[in-house]
Amino acid sequence: MALHVLHYRHHGRAQWGVVANGAITPVPGEFKTTAEFIEANPVERLAVLSDPMLSESEVQWLSPVTANQQFICQGANYRQHMIESGMDPDVKKFNMIFTKATSCIVPADSPVVKPNEVQFLDYEIELGLVLKRDVTSRQTVTDGNLHDYIAGAVIVNDYSARDIQIPQMQFYKGKSYRTFGPVGPYLCLFERHDMPNLKDLDLTLTVNGTVRQSDSTANLVYGPAETLTELSGVHDLRTGDLLATGTPAGCALTIPSPEKQRAAAQLPEAEKWRLFLKMQEERPQYLRAGDVVEAHIVSRDGSIDLGVQRNVVVDEAE
Repeated sequence: MALHVLHYRHHGRAQWGVVANGAITPVPGEFKTTAEFIEANPVERLAVLSDPMLSESEVQWLSPVTANQQFICQGANYRQHMIESGMDPDVKKFNMIFTKATSCIVPADSPVVKPNEVQFLDYEIELGLVLKRDVTSRQTVTDGNLHDYIAGAVIVNDYSARDIQIPQMQFYKGKSYRTFGPVGPYLCLFERHDMPNLKDLDLTLTVNGTVRQSDSTANLVYGPAETLTELSGVHDLRTGDLLATGTPAGCALTIPSPEKQRAAAQLPEAEKWRLFLKMQEERPQYLRAGDVVEAHIVSRDGSIDLGVQRNVVVDEAE
């Protein structure tokens, strides 16, 4: 059975614990990083812990992915999101990979700070996968051996400054402002028989109670096994690293139709981006101070429930 782990602070001390029905059973030991925790605590060891000692309401959430780990992301990995991003899913035959700065990682209940220079702040709910082992050579990862590579899953919200990311062509900067990467609240650790549930998780994101994004991981274009196989050929991965697997349709971002893009290509660069920004100004979906964003990922049978992220958008202090 999947186990839900919380990284938390209690009486000034960072700890890890197994969570069930709002009660925490602390895990003995000191683990400063996600890698240290995973390497020292196989699911079988955690499953025999007993005697809950704390209520979740007594503790402060921390991110279950620590800032020393890598933060790797997939882009446009749901068919409908490809379409709304101006891509033809029948033509795009490559896996889009980028990274976020780990300095953007914050606990799941943190405020999201909208920088003063950012006008178009967007949301992106994503299933995050946490690595179980180091990968330092090309591997063939399959659904059959995926459990050897994936320790568990978390909720990620890939907040994005669209006016930085797209006109400036800076994915890294536009997606890496501090607080733009809330993770958690829980790290759900899997046993081998839990792995098929990765293909049956429902993702839901709301803004001020209104559903903006809703989809299933059954609709991922590039799944975890083929993505890890591809990444292993070009990039070293470490225990505890985070792979965010892409977001469903429903973002605030709107992209011109292919016809309009072809027409815009004939315009001077400044005019092209002026028209793009004007199009975004007409989208009320972009986040503003005071907006409340909630993200939830759960399996249909209820055996996996990654909890709820709740972020309030705040303006950057002058």
